[in-house]
Amino acid sequence: MGGVWVLIEHRRGEIREISFEMLGKGQVIAEKLNQKLSAVILSSDTKVYVDKVKQYASTVFTIEDKQLEHYNPLSYQAVLSGLLSEKAPTVFLMGHTACGMELAPRLSAALKWPLATDCIDVEVNGDAIEGIRKMFSDKVNARIGFRGAKNCLITVRPGSFPAEIDAAYDGEIISVHSSLKTEEQARKFVEFLEAATGEVDITRADVLVSVGRGIGDAENIPLAEALAEALGATLSCSRPVVDKKWLPKERQVGISGKTVKPKVYIALGISGAFQHVEGMKNSGIIIAVNKDPKAPIFHVAQYGIVDDVLKVLPALTEKAKTLRTA
Repeated sequence: MGGVWVLIEHRRGEIREISFEMLGKGQVIAEKLNQKLSAVILSSDTKVYVDKVKQYASTVFTIEDKQLEHYNPLSYQAVLSGLLSEKAPTVFLMGHTACGMELAPRLSAALKWPLATDCIDVEVNGDAIEGIRKMFSDKVNARIGFRGAKNCLITVRPGSFPAEIDAAYDGEIISVHSSLKTEEQARKFVEFLEAATGEVDITRADVLVSVGRGIGDAENIPLAEALAEALGATLSCSRPVVDKKWLPKERQVGISGKTVKPKVYIALGISGAFQHVEGMKNSGIIIAVNKDPKAPIFHVAQYGIVDDVLKVLPALTEKAKTLRTA
């Protein structure tokens, strides 16, 4: 059959953003390969998701089973292995999430298909699929080939592609019979525990003023808070600031923190390690202040100031106050 397939991740009745990111990239890959784009939904009630997903794929395969109400790698692998073996898509995309990181290796072993994990891009080279992934602490982008394999699996790092995509389809819905026989006992879903939220949700902010190690000391945090207040912004930070306990974990941006997409992101004294950049690179406008002209943060920033952040902060705050008053 061939084609480009995307696994739709959902949680508590909501489709996760990574699914739309992959559908958007899937459209591009399918067009280059001159193949169809398909989506796969596993759930106890797929009707909740179908109407949304069929706008972004030519075909939507649905598998309904009470045992699929919650993600379980054993039941997911069982039903997907059969479907993928029968239909043999050219490439099957999954998010490099807690789900994808566990499920993809299982499918790869069961199907004996090659797998590339944690890819930041997927490219078409002639008729071949190639995954692009970062290696050696973000110093190298490696191009991963599949040695002429007809089918492959790829997990995609969240935030690698835009989630805002054109709804260009009215996909055909194909219901697939579940191959699950008896309830899987080796692993069971018990309950969903929501992570405790703090007083501030930085993911909802339109403007973020973010501080890094370059702020120097906890005593200098109020300088950044003053700028945030003047701009009507929210204060966030990089991991070193949390590690030093200058700000709470709920304020952290990055792979081990939160992924944010504000309209404006102001990075103060942040070097720009890939762990941090992955959490904010899709911001609308990125403004960086760092005394090191070679700091990686300048590679993703549209505007930059090379100077000591402690000298720049008071000037920025005063200017922001003047503009707001005007």
